[in-house]
Amino acid sequence: MPTQRQNYFDPLVLAKISNMSLRARYVVEGMLSGLHKSPYRGYSVEFAEHREYVPGDEIRRIDWKAYGKFDRYFVKEYEEETNLRATIFLDASASMAYSSQGLSKFEYGCYLAASLAYLMLRQGDYVGLVTFGADVQRYIPPRSGLAHMQALMHQLESTAPGGETHLDRSLREIAGKITKRGMILVISDLFDDPEAVLRTLKFFRHRRNEVMVFHLLDHDELEFPFERLTVFEDIEEPTARVLAEPKVIREAYLQQLQTFIDDYRQACRRDLIDYNCFPTTTPLDIALTRYLARRQ
Repeated sequence: MPTQRQNYFDPLVLAKISNMSLRARYVVEGMLSGLHKSPYRGYSVEFAEHREYVPGDEIRRIDWKAYGKFDRYFVKEYEEETNLRATIFLDASASMAYSSQGLSKFEYGCYLAASLAYLMLRQGDYVGLVTFGADVQRYIPPRSGLAHMQALMHQLESTAPGGETHLDRSLREIAGKITKRGMILVISDLFDDPEAVLRTLKFFRHRRNEVMVFHLLDHDELEFPFERLTVFEDIEEPTARVLAEPKVIREAYLQQLQTFIDDYRQACRRDLIDYNCFPTTTPLDIALTRYLARRQ
């Protein structure tokens, strides 16, 4: 029944599902099956240079525009066909453990990472995974084949969030290992120094990688629904506590949050980085379907 299926994709139900690989398959092959053309293709065959035509070359490879300009036959040379290489950076810092209802940001990020990995692996691409907090916890280099999915799932299922967030440090640490251009996917709440993070993301863009940012935020972080006098504690630094009246600080908090989001969105747009804000209360299949349809 459609209603039951929709409930199955709901974050509240997702939290009870342990088989992440199965979860990813249902998301991708279910709601996303209508997106026939993959939005991740685009690196397979790239023009490299012209060379003069010699007998035996295929006629269809002649560049007729070049012939009209130079009155000589030239054919287009292409780089060797390769599959897309993607590296997923998943934030596993303590702040990602926060959950006001259903999935925590980290759990939601795991399902998102699994779904994106499954989508790319099933079309023959290479996918790697980096889990990080204050430093890189684990780096699995990009490989292809659905058998590789099990290695990725094992890492996701065996990782627990903890420690501070140092996204820029983790990106820089792995940058030297990513020698071929491809796709960089960052899944994080971005609670780090924005200037440092954006500077590192821009570095990947300058190396001709496609960069995508999935900004995960919890319902409480987006709405600030607190009513009574509350002690607010920094998850990554438990000694940092503030006793506050929510009604007094709510407007200022929401303004600061919106500025935080807008600054990231505008900076990413300026540097041709694909920024996406994903509230963890949005069912994953709906969020992914909207996102991939927009990319198409």
